[in-house]
Amino acid sequence: MNKRFVGVLTFAFLVAAGASLVLYRVLINRTTTTNAGPALAQVALASKDLEVGTVLKEGDVKVADWPGAVPLGATNQVKDIIGRGVITAIFAKEPIIDSRLAPKGAGGGMASMIPPGMRAVAVRVNEVVGVAGFVVPGTHVDVLISGTAPGGNGNLGTLTQTLLQNIEVLSAGQDFKKDAEGKPIMVQVVNMLVTPTQAEQLSLAASQTSIQLVLRNPLDHMIAKTPGTALQHLFNGGRTQAPPPDLSSRPRTQRVAPAPIPVHVAAPPPPKEIPFVMEIISGPTKREQKFGGTPEVK
Repeated sequence: MNKRFVGVLTFAFLVAAGASLVLYRVLINRTTTTNAGPALAQVALASKDLEVGTVLKEGDVKVADWPGAVPLGATNQVKDIIGRGVITAIFAKEPIIDSRLAPKGAGGGMASMIPPGMRAVAVRVNEVVGVAGFVVPGTHVDVLISGTAPGGNGNLGTLTQTLLQNIEVLSAGQDFKKDAEGKPIMVQVVNMLVTPTQAEQLSLAASQTSIQLVLRNPLDHMIAKTPGTALQHLFNGGRTQAPPPDLSSRPRTQRVAPAPIPVHVAAPPPPKEIPFVMEIISGPTKREQKFGGTPEVK
């Protein structure tokens, strides 16, 4: 056999063996990387659907592996979340994050859903005031008041004005769950989330005026500037009449008192002088003699 042919065959065999070895190692590394999968982390998950207002117990939470990045606010310490109230619905096998729970010690129920610095005010409603039952938890409303303004112009009649705008409804009746479908529910009381100042205004308005709720889009946060309307405006084509002129700003004309009419008073008569009377007795006769005095006018 030709030695040159044997040398070429041997060289080809060695090159093929080296290439096979390199390809084998590449395939082994790729298989190992594919089988490794993503890193797992221990995260506290909800063992069942948790509704708003639920106070977490040990049976509501389980620690399990969570693939991928750990959600912000998630924990694997069950003791840190037991006893806290749920303020946003959590579904089964979903991580329990801190922002969806009430602070420690706040408990559960509707009170735990009130943010710091805010208040929940109850307003009695009926089918009309409650917008036919479509005022449900999570919706936003405007509050209109109707009545007669104290000290106002009584000729205008009943006045209607927007008191509050873009107020969130916290609960409807005894239900404080947010209904994503917006189904109508007939209730007698609606709780609204307001500031302390708005709570004072709403409480006074509920007792002294008539209240009407106006449903609005929850994504519409624009505050409209409305002048209000009066009963007289409805019969005037919606036009407001010019207010009566303000006479307080006009200069006041000074009235000059008439000159007093002179009254002539007659001078009192001079006092009468009392005459000096002297009796003169001459024998059996007696007479009087007057000296001085004012002569009598006959």
